[in-house]
Amino acid sequence: MANPNKTRGTAWESAVRNFLNAFLGLVDERGAFRNPFDGMNVRRPAQEGSADVGDVHAAPFILECKDVRNAAVPTWLRQARVEAVNAGFPYGVVVHKRRGYGVAAGRVHFDVRTWTRTRTALGLSTRAMFERYGFAASLRGLDTGRWYLTTDVAGFATLLSDIRAGVARAVR
Repeated sequence: MANPNKTRGTAWESAVRNFLNAFLGLVDERGAFRNPFDGMNVRRPAQEGSADVGDVHAAPFILECKDVRNAAVPTWLRQARVEAVNAGFPYGVVVHKRRGYGVAAGRVHFDVRTWTRTRTALGLSTRAMFERYGFAASLRGLDTGRWYLTTDVAGFATLLSDIRAGVARAVR
């Protein structure tokens, strides 16, 4: 019998991958890649060796997907940073499933450093980044290591599209 937690986690990873590929127009109406060899396709990598490389690769992001009831966002963000380094990607974020909602409503969490690096790469002001992608801040105490910024999967999909195209610079 399969592990139900692993099955649920794999289903969430696949749902996130499928949503992003469809949003970015990388798949046809049947869900097949338009170009299977395109490095920009969002994929679930096979885990190899002892160094985890994240659950979903959506260049330039590594997505650490979580389908659990109780959130541990700061811990997950540390894990995402390590996995991004292991995979050779510049950004690691966490995608947390919201129970009872579709994929687009899932929560995407950025640590402050990753959010700032992404904002800078897009050439956006703090206000523009919040407004364009629907971010909210979670500032917990004085320990900035526990602070993070959150948008939904739909907002992240727009951000991913923009960072890949470099179009947000014109939005300022």
